Amino acid sequence: MLSRLRRILKVVGRDLLLLWYCCRDPATPWFVKFGAVLLALYAISPIDLVPDTIPLLGWIDDVVILSFGIPALLKLVPPPVLAHAEPTVGRLLSKWKFWRAGT
Repeated sequence: MLSRLRRILKVVGRDLLLLWYCCRDPATPWFVKFGAVLLALYAISPIDLVPDTIPLLGWIDDVVILSFGIPALLKLVPPPVLAHAEPTVGRLLSKWKFWRAGT
């Protein structure tokens, strides 16, 4: 169970960094950058679809929106931008021991 959770967190963390580097590229369309800003604002906003005071359900809506929003935005990024950002993210993540340890 914990290994499955660790793999999910690795994928989400990698995709989040990939989206960050893609949004920093000037060739990324404005609507992808705007969507990433909206997604980040929703994640840190105290206003949610389901309040965080409800145990578990308050966090699940955030996780679901992020888990669908990040890959959807990455599909809208042009392939050359993704090809440029992927090696950068790989080099960054390879420096972190806890990221490399176990798969």
